[in-house]
Amino acid sequence: QVQLVESGGGLVQAGGSLRLSCAASGRAFSTYAMGWFRQVPGKEREFVAAVSWNSGSTFYADSVKGRFTISRDNAKNTVYLQMNSLKPDDTAVYYCAAERGRVTAESGRYDYWGQGTQVTVSS
Repeated sequence: QVQLVESGGGLVQAGGSLRLSCAASGRAFSTYAMGWFRQVPGKEREFVAAVSWNSGSTFYADSVKGRFTISRDNAKNTVYLQMNSLKPDDTAVYYCAAERGRVTAESGRYDYWGQGTQVTVSS
């Protein structure tokens, strides 16, 4: 069992930056692939970024490539999402998730989810 708690969301102006954190408790965090997803009310959850268990592989949605960076610190049981050059379209609730297998962009493959943190980008 893995519990995930996101933090770092908030209100920021367009062009600004935020860093989201996801703290994991439970066993074997370092063996899980981790992902970030986001959701706007009335829309499906959308893949943002993912990182493999050893940080050897990272994947990004086209909409965030070059602006967002996912990273993890297995010693701290934490995964991060650095978000730069934020746009109003990035406004959403951001969720982190853990997956026991290979890193993937498919939300249905993830086993554990956090409660989410709100990110609002004003124009």
